[in-house]
Amino acid sequence: MAEQSTSAESTESRTVLSWSGGKDAAYALFELGTDDVTELLTTISENGRSSMHGVRQKLYEKQAESIGLPIRFVELPQECSNEEYESRMADVMAEYESLGIERVAFADLFLEEIREYRENQLAETNIDGYWPVWNRDTDEQIEAFLDAGFRATVVAVDGSLLDLAFAGRELDSAFLADLPENIDPCGENGEFHTFVWDGPIFDAPVSVETGEVVTREVGDGKFHYCDLW
Repeated sequence: MAEQSTSAESTESRTVLSWSGGKDAAYALFELGTDDVTELLTTISENGRSSMHGVRQKLYEKQAESIGLPIRFVELPQECSNEEYESRMADVMAEYESLGIERVAFADLFLEEIREYRENQLAETNIDGYWPVWNRDTDEQIEAFLDAGFRATVVAVDGSLLDLAFAGRELDSAFLADLPENIDPCGENGEFHTFVWDGPIFDAPVSVETGEVVTREVGDGKFHYCDLW
């Protein structure tokens, strides 16, 4: 099955949030408010993990349960071409249109090419793109995230930019202080990825434990992943 959902079609809200489980998506939901979002939308590899973050599907399910929103998983092949990705996402957007969804929100901060890509993918639909945290100063954004009471674990780091010791650490002031000067504090250029397990959008913290850190080849580079349970 290409996608799974527990969406309630009677929900009054008409916004879907593209969900990574990480800090920016969590803060975007905080800004939007859970009452204004119909469901969370994320992709998952057929091995049951996020292709970029390496997080298990069951942890996303626990996040959604604590947040109180349904989550839709779009399953992708482990070696997924861009054409296949776009085809599966187009099917989901077509279904959203039929349900009256008016916009999909994204937590991108400043990468113009990513925003343009998303806008192009929505151009043939009646669904608008929405960017609730767009163009925020990333130093201020990460401080706002922490000040709001969010807590997150770093689950993946770009091995060409950061040592594997950064993987598995909590995203806090000590982590930020240890980042090299050339690393964006929100990791917007893909330097690191996070899993949020507590904060104002959750009814209760998501219980997680860190496991081993492994290094995998990704494209022409390598990433260090910390397994979460």
